[in-house]
Amino acid sequence: MRLGTGIRRSAVAGAVAGALVLTGCSGGTESGADKASHSGPRAWAGGSGGGGTAGPATGVEEGTDEGEQRFAPPDYLSTFALDVDTASYGYAVRSLEEGRRPEPSTVRPEEFVNSFRQEYDRPEGNGFSVTLDGARVGGDDGQDGDGRWSLVRVGLATRLADDSGERPPAALTFVVDVSGSMAEPGRLDLVKDSLALLTDELRDDDSIALVTFSGEAETRLTMTRVGDSRERIRRAVADLEPSDSTNLEAGVRTGYEKAVEGRRKGATNRVVLLSDALANTGETQADAILERIATARKRHGITLFGVGVGSEYGDALMERLADRGDGSTTYISDKEEARKVFVDQLPAQVELRARDAKAQVAFDRRTVERFRLIGYENRAVADEDFRNDRVDGGEIGPGHTVTALYAVQLRPGAEGEIAKATVRWLDPATRAPRERSGSVRTGAVGSALWSEAKPRLQVSAVAAYFAEELRGGTVPGAPGLDTLAERAGALAESTEDPSVDRLAEAIRRAERLRD
Repeated sequence: MRLGTGIRRSAVAGAVAGALVLTGCSGGTESGADKASHSGPRAWAGGSGGGGTAGPATGVEEGTDEGEQRFAPPDYLSTFALDVDTASYGYAVRSLEEGRRPEPSTVRPEEFVNSFRQEYDRPEGNGFSVTLDGARVGGDDGQDGDGRWSLVRVGLATRLADDSGERPPAALTFVVDVSGSMAEPGRLDLVKDSLALLTDELRDDDSIALVTFSGEAETRLTMTRVGDSRERIRRAVADLEPSDSTNLEAGVRTGYEKAVEGRRKGATNRVVLLSDALANTGETQADAILERIATARKRHGITLFGVGVGSEYGDALMERLADRGDGSTTYISDKEEARKVFVDQLPAQVELRARDAKAQVAFDRRTVERFRLIGYENRAVADEDFRNDRVDGGEIGPGHTVTALYAVQLRPGAEGEIAKATVRWLDPATRAPRERSGSVRTGAVGSALWSEAKPRLQVSAVAAYFAEELRGGTVPGAPGLDTLAERAGALAESTEDPSVDRLAEAIRRAERLRD
């Protein structure tokens, strides 16, 4: 059910250059993720379930363009920065394929869910469409016997990239790890294949710089227009060979220096870090590394996109770098995934649909007894900061979808509105704030999840339940891994989606590796 409201507009002067975006947090004050970080499943909110990330009762719901407002109790609000990172899921699949379950601390359910295609409506301009729906997971459809548990899905989507291919030029500084650990198959060789693919896809008016690091950093290529230099770029990539230790700090610092030197006005200026993030020399803490290039981030708007590789992977360091570097992360383990990132996604997304995007979901205490957002612990934003545009949100590009799943327990006999979701972002050109909202009622979540719900909602549920099991959490209505694998296998057949088939196989591997 898609129910849109008007967009709140205010005149805010200023302009911003486009950014190459897969997701992330943009520059500004400390993000909500830095203020409220969690290592495990989120606490229940509402009713007797206890408060969540509650702030003062300032969660405003706007039902009309004129700004008609209703204040929700603080423990019935859920606020987070948007996120379409997928590194956690990619690394978990890689770990399972190698016969080991991922460390629970590396499992982020939202990245599992956002790894799969959705079918939300798309908006006509910049910003988002808002889609809310859900399904019943209690009673005969799950483990909970009273039938009052549901999954509520909040789906956000941006407009696809223009078919014309028109976009700002890109000025990309690649920072490549050539330390000894990158000699393992599936690391530097995969990075080289990825950069070779990207070189063929970029336009003549795009630019590339190349920095490598092991014990020290070395500039292999200053900012160079692709145009007539494709062969030169290919040679520079082909000559990369692994060396010794990993001085990640030197690589990131030098990469940002070269990005600033080669910065192009009106272009997308971004640092792309390709590494296993196993730093062992120089500064190894993300905050200290990012502090050294804070000026480049804040003054010039140069963001960081992290691409992780390797069977041993410094997930925590890479995620922290991307979060504090106003960027995002992904993980690749084979050529197919490399092509998806560097051919299908990266070149097409050298523009911005929304800046500093956040979502706030207000649950109605008359129908909802308690609820929990599945994942997004590292993206939590204080409720009172939802409309504080100095607080970081996510930067979202063309064609992205963001999905948030809530486990919701309805009150006995409840009828009416369950929740209203509002997404707020800054217009990428004018920085004027925009909002759009959607809501969902009890009648829209009454169908049984596994027998009546939309296939893509079922896929989202499988991914979320799987992630919770891997990190030691529980969600009402979640089946065991054996049943979950069967559900995923059936969905792979009905959707004819190879990525869902891979999910089913990952669940089977996790079941076999269970203690």
